[in-house]
Amino acid sequence: MGFSEQEKQALLAIKGVGPTVISRLEEIGIDSCEQLSHFTVDEITRTVADMLHTSCWKNSPQAKNAIRGAIERAKELTAKS
Repeated sequence: MGFSEQEKQALLAIKGVGPTVISRLEEIGIDSCEQLSHFTVDEITRTVADMLHTSCWKNSPQAKNAIRGAIERAKELTAKS
């Protein structure tokens, strides 16, 4: 299904989070802020790196910071619900 438009806009407001980051989250089965809020940075970056057969996601400070910000925003959004 994918993130709702409202969730996408909230995530895109995070530094480092662009359409590709959101697509990667959806590709690994995370398609809502509710789901995203239950993951750790390392779980997500490792899973995406494994899916892409590359280490860049799990070694990149930029990727980790983007995912960290996305998780924090997801937790904020789900706390309001």
